[in-house]
Amino acid sequence: MPNASLAAIVKHCDALLRTRTIGDYDSAANGLQVGNSGRVTRIAATVDASLATVKLAAKAKADLLIVHHGLFWSPSQPWTGRKYELLRALLDHDIAVYSSHLPLDAHPKLGNNAQLFAALGFKKLRPFFLSHGQTIGFQTVASVSRTELASSLARATGAKPRVIPGGPAICRRIGVVTGGAGGDLKTAAAEGVDTFITGEGPHWTYALAEELGVNVLYGGHYATETFGVKALAAHLSRKFRVPWEFLDHPTGL
Repeated sequence: MPNASLAAIVKHCDALLRTRTIGDYDSAANGLQVGNSGRVTRIAATVDASLATVKLAAKAKADLLIVHHGLFWSPSQPWTGRKYELLRALLDHDIAVYSSHLPLDAHPKLGNNAQLFAALGFKKLRPFFLSHGQTIGFQTVASVSRTELASSLARATGAKPRVIPGGPAICRRIGVVTGGAGGDLKTAAAEGVDTFITGEGPHWTYALAEELGVNVLYGGHYATETFGVKALAAHLSRKFRVPWEFLDHPTGL
């Protein structure tokens, strides 16, 4: 059975993703969040760490779970009820959890933003969207109709996007920041894009997009953030010669 050192994988991920130097929300706790007995024989990747996805990882016989949204987004709380079930499932099945939020978003090759742009067929990217001390997204110059771009996004994510047609019918400068960046629409517009692709945003961004003259394509928070964990797990599979699979647990959000 193929196996690799958990410590070696974690060390590689920390260096590759610049886990200790990329700024993020204080509660993100990027890096190894849960250890195991020290060996990895199968990697699973999923967007969100939860009891449901841990159960899927156990069923898949994975001993390392790569996630984008980790376990610790709120202050530590009593590990009782469903939290206890989650913890027990991790320990009973010897599953380690490695989480990468903004470091994975920002990676120029494996990150959600770079991978989504690649899925849309764009190649010449420039840094975009300052967050927590560094740019985490990318932008490109193009000439594509808003309708065609929305169709391409739907094919890439498997989900029909919500479109705010606040900008030009022909998109010439497109920015991508996956996840929940809609509330920062002003930041995107200030960097000169006429079209902003992200996952989701508040209701009031519709009127703001019209005011700013920017198209907004909401592709879904979950749907736009499956790319990075898949790319990272595939990379680790090649490097450490252990199999991997993606655990799909869509939220529809």
